[in-house]
Amino acid sequence: MHLKISKTAFLKELNLIQGVVEKKSTIPILSNLLLEAKDGELGIKGTDLDVSISTRCVAEIKQEGSICLQAKKLFEIVRALPEAEIELKRGDGDQVGIVCERSRFKMLGLARDNFPEIHDFQGEYTAVPADVIRTFINRTSFAITNEESRYALNGAKFEVGDNHLRMVATDGHRLSFIEHKAEVGEKKLDVLIPRKTLAELGRLSAETEESVEFGYTENHLFFRFGKRLLISRTLSGQFPNYDLVLPKENNNRVAAEAGPLAAAIRRVALMADERSHAIKFDVTEGQANITSQASDVGEAGETMPVEYAGPVINAAFNAQYLLDFFGVVSDGEIVLEFKDGQSQAQLRAKNESDYDFRYIIMPMRL
Repeated sequence: MHLKISKTAFLKELNLIQGVVEKKSTIPILSNLLLEAKDGELGIKGTDLDVSISTRCVAEIKQEGSICLQAKKLFEIVRALPEAEIELKRGDGDQVGIVCERSRFKMLGLARDNFPEIHDFQGEYTAVPADVIRTFINRTSFAITNEESRYALNGAKFEVGDNHLRMVATDGHRLSFIEHKAEVGEKKLDVLIPRKTLAELGRLSAETEESVEFGYTENHLFFRFGKRLLISRTLSGQFPNYDLVLPKENNNRVAAEAGPLAAAIRRVALMADERSHAIKFDVTEGQANITSQASDVGEAGETMPVEYAGPVINAAFNAQYLLDFFGVVSDGEIVLEFKDGQSQAQLRAKNESDYDFRYIIMPMRL
């Protein structure tokens, strides 16, 4: 293998692929990237056996070949090199020389045969705008559980069908639901996407303003971004029936500006109990009184003007769960929808037409 390649192009692809590489794997080959030089391009692949990324760079190929190199060290070397053309040449055995202007490195590699086989997809892809994928991940991934034992909740449910796309995530205490109307033809899909895949999908979709193409086999998802391909195993297990959680009779609607309400919650939460993070909402006509109390520290309270004309609502919530919502809806008017103080509350952005975004949070008992 012998090639010359632009540092800028090479570094960009190496940076994007670092996220899937195992840092402390018990299987040494998984901390490596597979480099394949052929047909005027350098192909780069990385995997942790569950998530894989495959990408390509234009290169001047003097001799075709392949080698596996340690991912982190290769990235550090290329990042440190001057802005100039890089030459990679495989020498004796599995040793690779890296030359850039006056800099010279030698890396010990592994034969290509050691690298795991990465699944390929030969079926038909379906295109979705990249900004839709980014919005879906942004609005749901924060609600994924941190409990590894709850396997089916360690990702988000992704549904395609009936001219809509939908993503749902929950940790059992709150649920985030988003839907977007889209022409997807006859395509039907109902899969669980792991948390790590969502993180990589978000990073890759941020690199393009065009469409993301996806395909599906029995156990794998494929997301194509031009020359880049993300492959992921799907999660197995039974995701909860979220239709049972979505409120049907939350007719008491409280409207407020997102920014001031979020700031008030953040201030009041400073005096919330450190274990429960509980804050209390007492809503009456035209105002919401937000309070917190920690027996060993003190208490806090703030009164917010709101649009509301209905029965008195007394409810308590985990402040962090509320702030997570305001982390993705930070301005404009929002609506809190209550049935009463003991049932789940639903939060929405009031004037958002492109998406049906709902955030459901269970109340706390004080």
